[in-house]
Amino acid sequence: MTDSHDELQQVFDEADCLRTEPEVQAAIDRMAAAITDTLKDRDPLLFCVMNGGLILTGQLLTRLCFPLQAEYLHATRYRQETTGGILEWKLRPDVDMHGRTVLIVDDILDEGTTLNAIADYCKAQGAADVLTAVLVDKQHDRKAKPGLKADFTGLDVEDRFLFGYGMDYKGYWRNAPGIYAVKGL
Repeated sequence: MTDSHDELQQVFDEADCLRTEPEVQAAIDRMAAAITDTLKDRDPLLFCVMNGGLILTGQLLTRLCFPLQAEYLHATRYRQETTGGILEWKLRPDVDMHGRTVLIVDDILDEGTTLNAIADYCKAQGAADVLTAVLVDKQHDRKAKPGLKADFTGLDVEDRFLFGYGMDYKGYWRNAPGIYAVKGL
């Protein structure tokens, strides 16, 4: 059963804004500059991880003023829940990655299990180099591998249940204009 509109609005109204929209936009600008410096001469293949990576990818693409190929894939562990489960591929990429530099763009690096599985898949498909970009790196010690980091990170955020800029609360609030933490989670 889906939460009612009033309950979803209450989650937003009571949430703590951890990063404002201007802070997020500045982080995306920094990410775009770093990605451009690294990939501008490498003919990269960029994968947007749906649905979370949609907003970040859309905003990054207009800031990456060099030739690149943009595609998408869909793998998830959450399925509108607040805790992760087994990785589920909803749509595997069908583009040739052999010998290519691949950039995987997602909303958040939490434990990193999903991002690692996608990167491993790209390597198995022959990608020459696989890089990752995330808007948010959640700060905790539960990473899939010790010291796991994305190659490009916008913001480090405390270990709370987050939504906004692609991250969701039970499938909602990906569109929130900032990075928010749910009260009590």
